[in-house]
Amino acid sequence: MKKWSVLVVTVVAFVLILAGCGASDGEASGDKDKLKVVTTFYPMYDFTKNVAGDKASVEMLIDAGTEPHDYEPSAKDIAKIEAADVFVYNSDDMETWVPSMLKSLDSKKLTVVDASKGITLAEGVEEGEEHDHDHEHEGEEVHHHEHDPHVWLSPVLAQKEVTNIQQGLEKADKSNASTYKAGAEKYIEKLKALDNDYKTAFVGAKQRDFVTQHAAFQYLASEYDLHQVAIAGLSPDQEPSPARLAELQKYIQDNHIKTIYFEEVASPKVAETLANETGASLEVLSPIEGITAEEQEKGMDYISYMQQNLKALQKTIK
Repeated sequence: MKKWSVLVVTVVAFVLILAGCGASDGEASGDKDKLKVVTTFYPMYDFTKNVAGDKASVEMLIDAGTEPHDYEPSAKDIAKIEAADVFVYNSDDMETWVPSMLKSLDSKKLTVVDASKGITLAEGVEEGEEHDHDHEHEGEEVHHHEHDPHVWLSPVLAQKEVTNIQQGLEKADKSNASTYKAGAEKYIEKLKALDNDYKTAFVGAKQRDFVTQHAAFQYLASEYDLHQVAIAGLSPDQEPSPARLAELQKYIQDNHIKTIYFEEVASPKVAETLANETGASLEVLSPIEGITAEEQEKGMDYISYMQQNLKALQKTIK
């Protein structure tokens, strides 16, 4: 009997050890007790991670390579939000599914952070609208989008988003407010340095127009006295009309535009067509809506992508 007793005790102890090991894989790091934060797409994730430091477990809902404009949450995604302490998103005009989703949630503990709160969103720009109001073709339909959500692409407005995220984390977790404040202040200093890089780069530039497939850079252009000329509209997959393409071809040739910008996630087919017809080169100008895990492992983040965008713009803005 003693042998059986010893054997039972040994087995029980072994099971307990295994259970402890399992807990250490997921919980020993303190993740179980950390603030649980779900963010929508990459900039919201990166901003939140920088504010939260090691005091929160931050998850990104929309995977890299998925176009955020077209994303709709699954039941599993909604369950993740419902189980979180904090939910961070950019705006109702970007994540258009959020207002109805929030109404359906059964969660009283969830702190919701609209990162663009307090920012006056510009009227949406669609095909043909921002290019030349004086030369609109009679009878040509001009498409409207209510508001432009791409505020994160302005280093100045990004600072406001970071502050909103900080305040949301502090509301949900007052005990770590000082950490969130310090994280936000440190990151905002980086954004101020980025803002200065952009200001300095364009001082004295005479050519301040740039042609881009995706009308995502209205706020950035406004901040630095540049002029975005968009091939399509706020949705990167929008197809421009033949009249719009002809107008753009003439504009590019008349103004000696040497570079046309496109983004990684959407098809560059229209930009390629214009480049072939005008002799312009193609260059990526990223709206930073998704960065792959591999890129993140290599140290790529919002700041480094914005620096790449600056170098790309300098090929046109001179």
